[in-house]
Parts: sequence; structure tokens; C-alpha cells
Amino acid sequence: MINTRMIKSRMALLNLTQKDIAGKDCWDCALPTVSQKINGVRPITVKEADKLAIKLKCDNPKDYFTLFFNR
Repeated sequence: MINTRMIKSRMALLNLTQKDIAGKDCWDCALPTVSQKINGVRPITVKEADKLAIKLKCDNPKDYFTLFFNR
């Protein structure tokens, strides 16, 4: 399960919105999809996690693990 709080806090620190995540340079999807995935309603694929990690400037494996595999 993803760490929703940590993802949202990193988004806030980087001044990113869900619209930024939905953009073509990240997930290229609808806003409701981003909301559902970030809030744990729908699963995030590994490819999406990788793209989001880049957008969130998640540079090391420990941070990646904390965001996507830690409660």
C-alpha cells in the first residue's frame, strides 16, 4: 500500500498539484484517476510509481520504498 501522506506532503513541498501528475510528462491521465490512485482507491502500477518518483524527486531507493511500499 502506498504512503498517501508522504506522497501528498512531497507534492506540497514541490508545489505540485494533481493536475501536474495527470500531465503528459507524468501519468497522462484524467484528474479523477490521479485522485483515486494517490488516495489508494485504485492501484498504482510500477511504471506509474517510477514516473511519480521522478516527478517527486525521489532519488534514492529508501525514499522510493517509503513512498510506495510502506504504510
